[in-house]
Amino acid sequence: MKSDLVEKDRKYLWHPYTQMKDYEKDGHILLERAEGIRLYDDRGRVFLDTVSSWWCNIHGHNHPAINKALRDQMERLDHVMFAGFTHEKAIVLAEKLLEISPSNLTKVFYSDNGSTACEVALKMSYQYWKNVGMEKKEKFISLELGYHGDTIGAMSVGGIPLFQEKFAGLLFPAWKAPSPYCYRCRFGREKDKCSLECIGPLEEMFREKNEEIAGLILEPLLQAAGGMIIYPVEYLKKVAELSRTYRVHLILDEVATGFGRTGKMFALEHAGIKPDFLCVSKGLTSGTLPLAATLTTDEIYRAFCNDSAKDKTFYHGHTYTGNPLATAVAVASLQIFEDEKVLERISGLIPHFHLEMKKFKSLPIVGDVRCLGMVGALEIVKDKKTKTLFPAEEGMGRKIYQEGLKAGLILRPLGPIVYFFLPLCIKPEEISDVLERTYEILSRL
Repeated sequence: MKSDLVEKDRKYLWHPYTQMKDYEKDGHILLERAEGIRLYDDRGRVFLDTVSSWWCNIHGHNHPAINKALRDQMERLDHVMFAGFTHEKAIVLAEKLLEISPSNLTKVFYSDNGSTACEVALKMSYQYWKNVGMEKKEKFISLELGYHGDTIGAMSVGGIPLFQEKFAGLLFPAWKAPSPYCYRCRFGREKDKCSLECIGPLEEMFREKNEEIAGLILEPLLQAAGGMIIYPVEYLKKVAELSRTYRVHLILDEVATGFGRTGKMFALEHAGIKPDFLCVSKGLTSGTLPLAATLTTDEIYRAFCNDSAKDKTFYHGHTYTGNPLATAVAVASLQIFEDEKVLERISGLIPHFHLEMKKFKSLPIVGDVRCLGMVGALEIVKDKKTKTLFPAEEGMGRKIYQEGLKAGLILRPLGPIVYFFLPLCIKPEEISDVLERTYEILSRL
């Protein structure tokens, strides 16, 4: 019966970010249950979920408080359109989100996922400038190797060629600034021994084109899908300063970095900055149900209130906006942060994790070791001295993935990057176990 399910999967399903040809023979792993950081398949195998099931499962699988919140809400209200109606959990969640966010953010707009959270911010920024009479401000700046989702607008401000090149004809033009990629600095500087030369081209764009720029969107401190690129806090502070100086909206995409990932509730807290838009999703519900939110300021909100001459309504919405089940789960997830003192607990885990990561520096195929909070990354290279990568035809990433499965690990490399997006519920001994198994794999390769 179980083998029949895998066969039906091959017959009927098309999986995301997957070359389906690779699974014609063996098919996908059929999971039956999950608990904490462990996934259990139909063959009795156990896998440690080192990537939090695409970076969202922050409290571990099947957390009892989240499950209870979902059951309780299902007995009261399952779904209602969010135009003309409201409900308790959507209101409570909005209040809680604003309490933990920068003080200038006062309004919450719900949607479904990280892509839509960013789309909402882009459209709000664009329309804001129209509503206040600054018609020329229509362009957006983003970073090379940035990632903000797979919808058309989000892809337009993305900076990963592999994800975009086949859709180039659909995208709107956006200006790209260099990535603050310290390991592969295009200015030839060494990490922690530079003057942030990488921000020069961005500053020049602001200076020359600020009358045309509506907003700048970026992932604070960590370009995740672009290669787990961790960049200096000083760079983020300078970006915020430039945005204020040239009156450009600062849009922070914290879809991956939010909710404790970097050691603080939001990555922006490391720099002490206040954005015009804050986009969140993934960890918002600990991966239980789809939900996203775009937070913004009262100034921007007021610009959408009609005057006698113009309809300024924001014509944007989603069927599942503010879904009662999803918002109830999100409220429960935020309550777990308080009840289990999650941020306090991981503050003790982070030094242990970072110390354990250092041992990978001795491996000949590890060119760079990067850490931020509960996120770690290893850049795999063929030649450590020249930083030359393995040729694509050698399939090093797929080899690492397959060897990981044999060792009971979910390792899903991003090109040459082996990374860890550890669930915040992980124990110290589990961190050591994950890294020891990974070290053995990379040593053999």
